[in-house]
Amino acid sequence: MSILYNILLYTTKGILSIAQHFSKKLKLFVAGSKQTFQVLEDNISGKDQTIWFHCASLGEFEQGVPVMHSLKKSHPNHKIIVSFFSPSGYENKKNTSIADVVVYLPLDTKRNAKRFIQQVHPSLVFFVKYEFWPNYLTELKRQEIKTLLISGAFRKEQLFFKSYGGVMRRALESFDHFFLQDLVSKELLQTIGVANTSVSGDTRFDRVSQQITMDNTLDFIARFKKDHTCIVCGSIWEEDQDLLLEYINQAPKHIKCIIAPHAIDTSKVLALKNKIKKQTVLYSQSIGKGYLDPIDTAQVFIIDTIGLLAKIYSYADIVYVGGGAGTKGLHNILEPATFGVPVIIGKNYNKFPEAVKLRSIGGLFSVENSTQCKTILNKLVKDSNFRNRTGMICGHFVDSNTGATKKIEEYLKNSQNSTVAKQ
Repeated sequence: MSILYNILLYTTKGILSIAQHFSKKLKLFVAGSKQTFQVLEDNISGKDQTIWFHCASLGEFEQGVPVMHSLKKSHPNHKIIVSFFSPSGYENKKNTSIADVVVYLPLDTKRNAKRFIQQVHPSLVFFVKYEFWPNYLTELKRQEIKTLLISGAFRKEQLFFKSYGGVMRRALESFDHFFLQDLVSKELLQTIGVANTSVSGDTRFDRVSQQITMDNTLDFIARFKKDHTCIVCGSIWEEDQDLLLEYINQAPKHIKCIIAPHAIDTSKVLALKNKIKKQTVLYSQSIGKGYLDPIDTAQVFIIDTIGLLAKIYSYADIVYVGGGAGTKGLHNILEPATFGVPVIIGKNYNKFPEAVKLRSIGGLFSVENSTQCKTILNKLVKDSNFRNRTGMICGHFVDSNTGATKKIEEYLKNSQNSTVAKQ
């Protein structure tokens, strides 16, 4: 089976070399991966001590951030190396100050795995949530490098739990410990003989809970909102637009809407603007160029830039989080929830434990079509008591689920003490 896996990898490599010409994201990945080893050579010396975090994309990076902050305090002489597989993660965080080096993770061939680990030579490795690369993990185990999974989430549909998933099951043997989001994941791993686990929760709760203590002031958002009820539509795709536009186009004058598309593509942003019947302004054509006046009278503000959404959520009265209407994957619902704001999402959310839980306790609403979306938005807008009660549920949900990072810290401290005692 491992032979077949490696054959598939080299086949994939050939396909990528062709497919990149038809996909901007694939082109970024291929080009970025080619630069990885040179970047590592230029920024890591043989004397450097390093800790490596692998994050599939932006969401996993956010889960890793609290642990990175912790390690920068406890291991100040170590360099933090962050790798991404997704261009959306890398392109957004390639200049992050929390990491010393940020790179694309090259394809999981045996050769790449050996070369990458040799150049990084980490003393500690974290994989975040999921994305398990057998050759990298096998090489880490061969070199006896401590490897941990944090904020892990497993589902019975995954390859690990199939009769033909032997390669992936063996890859799990490389982990020294699994820090899991929920009991379901722990019980699933037990069915395949994995016992070195603990339910620590999701480090994203620690990450988003920090946001509320920061300065989230954005003068231009305050100027746009004034004293109006504000609906923020964050990280939305075309499928999410289909649910929202009917309400937005019929919304009363006291409602202001902020839309942050997931993909900042000029043609798609303009196409979205053309579908909106309300007075609409773009960030790039107002704030981005220094023209502030149009935002005063606009009812819809499209944020066609990145890096502002977490702060914008602090101005929201109601939030719609994108990704769940289609198959792209639900975006982070905890960012708005931490501000005590009701959350609405699309219908595809069962792979996201935090969404399942928050809906079960009444802080989140899932909609399947524009009619359902309009109905819940109308109720939240018109009934301020209902809106406030729902928002309180969201805020309490985040507060009561923090602490995953401390559990990881305790494990690392105990492991270090155990190593010293043995010596």
